[in-house]
Amino acid sequence: MRTVYVNGEYLPETEAKVSIFDRAFLMADGVYEVTSVLGGKLIDFDGHANRLDRSLGELEMKAPLTKDELLEIHRELVRENEIEDGLVYLQITRGAPGDRDFAYPDPDTPPTVVLFTQSKPGLADSAQSKEGIKVISIEDQRWGRRDIKTVQLLFPSMGKMMAKKAGADDAWMVEDGAVTEGTSNNAYIIKGDTIITRHLSNDILHGITRAAVLRFAREAQMKVEERPFTIEEAQAADEAFVTSASAFVMPVVEIDGAAIGDGTPGARTARLREIYLDESRKTAV
Repeated sequence: MRTVYVNGEYLPETEAKVSIFDRAFLMADGVYEVTSVLGGKLIDFDGHANRLDRSLGELEMKAPLTKDELLEIHRELVRENEIEDGLVYLQITRGAPGDRDFAYPDPDTPPTVVLFTQSKPGLADSAQSKEGIKVISIEDQRWGRRDIKTVQLLFPSMGKMMAKKAGADDAWMVEDGAVTEGTSNNAYIIKGDTIITRHLSNDILHGITRAAVLRFAREAQMKVEERPFTIEEAQAADEAFVTSASAFVMPVVEIDGAAIGDGTPGARTARLREIYLDESRKTAV
């Protein structure tokens, strides 16, 4: 049985409770972060904490805990649950003001803070990372502020199910003819020595893994173009991949039934994954 954190208390998961009036439950009025754990240490914690602050600010929510306090809670849950490889989920909501109302409650309403872990042995050595994944394209029907990491995840869940029903692993969402991102990851293609990925805006999540991978790519003398690309351009690429906190750098070998390159994970993608994991382990906390 896992130990979880709820509003200042460490509890067995069976004893954890949140009000039915919590605004995350009623309005999807909350934000979250997911931090990977490798070798018992947190990967890129500062990046996730900084993005959390940005998400809270965009929703006019006060940060209920300092970065140091959040770090200690993360570490305590990793220790308590004996997580060697896995994930720590953090969710902060606008709280439970007492009854349902569209208007924001009083700013002094206590937020709800929840953290829990997932054990994922061998997280960095998954079979998918060696075989690659298949994706389909779907219309992007999400709201316009995808840069805020909210708990509003219904359409990404629907996209995952569309992919599963089509015999694929994930979906890339398309808006105005260009790929925005995957259902839970940022999307990339490689043509020659150039990595192409959509530029930052309100249209996509500002991925923490994305930022690190692009930094490492530039340091490795690879060119990076941040611009929109189409599904057709992706199908004609040499390689493709996605990044996220839980998948790291994951090769994509098929899009809408068309093989990417020779249909196997590409050498540049494999090298980027290797660099990302090596460098991230060095700075893990």
